[in-house]
Amino acid sequence: MLSAPPRWPNPVTLSTGRECLEAYHTWLADAFVTADIDFLLAHRSEFIDTLLQQLWQQFHLDQSHLSLIAVGGYGRGALHPQSDIDLLFLHAEPLSSAEQENIQHIIQFLWDLRLDVGHSVRTPAQCIEQAADDVTVATSLLEQRLLCGNKPLAEQFLWQVQREFPWSSRAYYQAKYAEQQERHQRYHGTAYNLEPNVKSTPGGLRDIQTISWIAKRHFHTQNDETLVQHGYITAEELLELREYQQLLGRIRFALHLEAEKKEDRLLFDYQPGVAARLGYGQPGKHAVEALMKDYFNAVVGVTELNDMLLQFFEQSILTSKHVEPVQLDDNFDAYGPLIAARHENVFAEPRNLLQCMLLVAKHPQIKQLQAQTLRLLRNARRQLRQPLNNDAECRQLFMQLLRHPNGCGDAFRLMHKHQLMANYLPQWQQIVGQMQFDLFHAYTVDEHTFRLVRNLYRYSDSEYAEEFPLCAEILKNMDKPELLYLAGIFHDIAKGRGGDHSELGEIDALNFARLHELKPDDGKLIAWLVRHHLVMSVTAQKRDIHDPEVVRQFAEQVGNRRYLDYLYCLTVADIRATNSSLWNNWKATLLENLYQSTAQFLAQSKPSPAGEMRQRIHQHQAHAMGLLLSLGFAAKAVNELWSRFTADYFLRHQPEQIAWHSQYILQLESDEQLPLILVGDENNQGTTELFVYHLEHENLFAAVAAVLDSQALSIHDAQILATRDGYVMDTFVVLQDDGEPLTDIRRIESLKQQLHDVLRQRQSAPSAQRRLPRRLRSFNVATKVEFVSERNPRRTAFELTALDRPGLVARVAKVLQALDLNILTAKITTVGEQAEDLFIVTTRRNEALSNEQKQLLREQIIAALDH
Repeated sequence: MLSAPPRWPNPVTLSTGRECLEAYHTWLADAFVTADIDFLLAHRSEFIDTLLQQLWQQFHLDQSHLSLIAVGGYGRGALHPQSDIDLLFLHAEPLSSAEQENIQHIIQFLWDLRLDVGHSVRTPAQCIEQAADDVTVATSLLEQRLLCGNKPLAEQFLWQVQREFPWSSRAYYQAKYAEQQERHQRYHGTAYNLEPNVKSTPGGLRDIQTISWIAKRHFHTQNDETLVQHGYITAEELLELREYQQLLGRIRFALHLEAEKKEDRLLFDYQPGVAARLGYGQPGKHAVEALMKDYFNAVVGVTELNDMLLQFFEQSILTSKHVEPVQLDDNFDAYGPLIAARHENVFAEPRNLLQCMLLVAKHPQIKQLQAQTLRLLRNARRQLRQPLNNDAECRQLFMQLLRHPNGCGDAFRLMHKHQLMANYLPQWQQIVGQMQFDLFHAYTVDEHTFRLVRNLYRYSDSEYAEEFPLCAEILKNMDKPELLYLAGIFHDIAKGRGGDHSELGEIDALNFARLHELKPDDGKLIAWLVRHHLVMSVTAQKRDIHDPEVVRQFAEQVGNRRYLDYLYCLTVADIRATNSSLWNNWKATLLENLYQSTAQFLAQSKPSPAGEMRQRIHQHQAHAMGLLLSLGFAAKAVNELWSRFTADYFLRHQPEQIAWHSQYILQLESDEQLPLILVGDENNQGTTELFVYHLEHENLFAAVAAVLDSQALSIHDAQILATRDGYVMDTFVVLQDDGEPLTDIRRIESLKQQLHDVLRQRQSAPSAQRRLPRRLRSFNVATKVEFVSERNPRRTAFELTALDRPGLVARVAKVLQALDLNILTAKITTVGEQAEDLFIVTTRRNEALSNEQKQLLREQIIAALDH
């Protein structure tokens, strides 16, 4: 049985107040297990009311003419454990110095109690003036409640706000709608973020409050039932909205309890604890998945009801002239950008759900469903007893949609948004709200897949074609783009089922192809793309694509140019849809280089990797020579320099890089000027290239890695090459922690100076390790070292899998240094919280590692990273 809640002592001191607050939060956590969320929110509000009423007397403000008014969420009487307490000290007469001092004492006391208090001290006229300038202030005044003090003044002010509210219904609606749109954009326009903001994300609590605020302004009421009375919403829909509000409110309440601070982001760190508090079982993956499925179901429902109600408000508040409908067919009309049902029973035939979407594709001006049509669709969805793809007519319409040039534009967006994809494909239903427990993905599986398909569609959209010119060109020449869209739809559709999602998805794709009577070759292509949708990104980012043997193996796996074209377009769209910061010019260049090399290999009748390598070296040298001659360098001097370089150097660098390096090396007068350090982006890849030319220097890689880590720069690629006469030429591709290249001149000069000092041994390499970022702390990745085959028998290659962290490469470099090993190549790939890096090393005698040395290396790396 729940104990009685603690009561405020009288008088309240700082120590007794803190004790009471701590005891109350413990009581709240216990009460949360069984109590109704509305009761809890009201109870905390009343608890704070009591405190403020007591302090009002303690600080002698009961003798003043002031009113103390709760506004905002506190004014609604709904207070979460860590929510803001917004107060208005209202006065009609000038304040005395004693009153000003007592107000400040109250606020300081509340802050010292560690309560999150916001306050303003204003006259009624100042409040109205502020509200006229700021819609947020105006909104807070719609939700006001007298706590204590001058009652006649508070009542007069409430009447004044209602009579003189400075925003008309029209202006207020437009301001709140624009505010909501801007807020949604901050969350990439989706509710399906893996770490959503329960309050502010699309479909969150703020969207429900927006409906309520507009209704309060328009109807001059505090009662949501007014929406039913005026026909804006049905009683069932209002009940549904309240159920969503209660679920989201409980999640937010549990989140505040779990975080023990004002936190509205449902971060990975808090999800297990929140799920346990909400009764989903013991903390773990399954409990979190169940919680998040319910959460995403709620925000989708809120989004639809919000869309519907705001559209009804717009029709009532804004629309002044009648819009003539354009008949699209017997069942649907177009009202400008809206598609509307012509009769109430339009969706009695399920095929019309697909027909409606096909009409959206055929009429590009249509962007949304008309509100009443959305209501009909929602009702029809509930009546469905089997997947839409069980119906032959629906299957025909679905394929017509995919084959239409605009089918995967707004029509597919609406199918995803309004759960028609989930009702068409049973497999899609399984990935709706499906969590992905990593930092690689930012969205649920269905949202990621939708974004991938949208990216594919954008290749054909002139507005975006310049962003992906190669993809746009390939898609333009594709005979069947719908196969690409289907590969996108199925590429992750088996996630969450256990087993390899690529293999399971391949089976699903083949079954879909048979059911929809696709040609066998087309079904085979879709299934192959689903099975191998990761192979191109893995090869580009984790293999040495400068090695013709790597290109040959990849080309043999792909088989022909048609498969390569489809795979390249799918891969680019997939990476772009994963999260907003993953894509950069460096990845784009890697993929395009692999595509071009593979296309060239496939075009040859009898391709020879060795011959192709010689041809590429010759091309690079010829182009670089042209650049150097145009700068005034003599061919003889250039050839003398290049005679010292190995073939590997010319193979692994672009002509612009070769010319850039050569220019500065040729200008050196003596070794006293070494090390030569260049920082730039001569390859124009949107990254920062660091080039170090120096006399052979033991442990140079470890020293450079330590400096880069101290400068908060991450290594993405490294080539460690030696000249024939005792110099090293090391190239590092680096980015800042935010994924951006280094462009600040002062930071570049600081980096160069520190490298000079360390490499000339004026100072030791930095050794301080940066803290693990917050987002990584809730992830565990076992450190693994696996040795892989290497074409050169004198080298050893190993793949490292570990938790990504600041200074990871620097730590590995220190291990290699301690074991007296040379590092030749490093390819650094971060997949969310996981680092998947490839290193190629040799002994000091330029030999491969023995089995004993491999075992020692594995043990030392694991010890260094897991301690």
